[in-house]
Amino acid sequence: MSLTAKEFADLLPDATHLESDEPEMESSVHYAQLALLVACLEFLWQDRSDFFIGANLTVYFSRQQLRNREFRGPDFFLVKSTERRHRNSWVVWEEDGKYPNIIIELLSPTTEDTDRTLKKLLYQDRFRTPEYFWFSPTTLEFVGLRLDGHEYQEIPLDEKGWRWSEELQLFLGVKNNQLRYFAPNGSLVPTPDESANQARQRAEEERQRADRFAERLRSLGINPDEIA
Repeated sequence: MSLTAKEFADLLPDATHLESDEPEMESSVHYAQLALLVACLEFLWQDRSDFFIGANLTVYFSRQQLRNREFRGPDFFLVKSTERRHRNSWVVWEEDGKYPNIIIELLSPTTEDTDRTLKKLLYQDRFRTPEYFWFSPTTLEFVGLRLDGHEYQEIPLDEKGWRWSEELQLFLGVKNNQLRYFAPNGSLVPTPDESANQARQRAEEERQRADRFAERLRSLGINPDEIA
């Protein structure tokens, strides 16, 4: 008996609720670095609704992989041109075949060899992820790769030691032993707390300038309160 495409699809199991199956992060330093990458980009893109960020989340890319329990989950990944909503995992065949646009792995002694070899080949040959970065929070090793044809080629460092991400339209670089984003003009992409502190600092500087101006007026015999 032949089946229509819809009838065949209806027979397939629903995979939209597959849970992630990733191990815990290596250390609190790795957790802090991952949280930083997520928080800064979500804050920068807070007005956008066309992306998804996965943090230590499994990417399911084939049913064979599911049967073999060959789970592969990047520490950080971004998928563009998709709906911004909660997901328990990223299931490629439930997401119009979309794979991550950018992946960042945080190296640790137990994962670094896999991240540099097996995962690199997976992201290059199967995922075809345009950009792959890895960073060690302990040794500060920082590498960026971009697909050029069929293979990854290293993204060159600029004079500041940063690497440009075409996918993010941002630089990535190490500052205070952490991997951070930098805008095209070189400014640091802040966390929400850093942004609030900057706003408070600007407000304080404005208040101090106003106080100095008012004091100058008084020295000239002018009451600043009487100026309309």
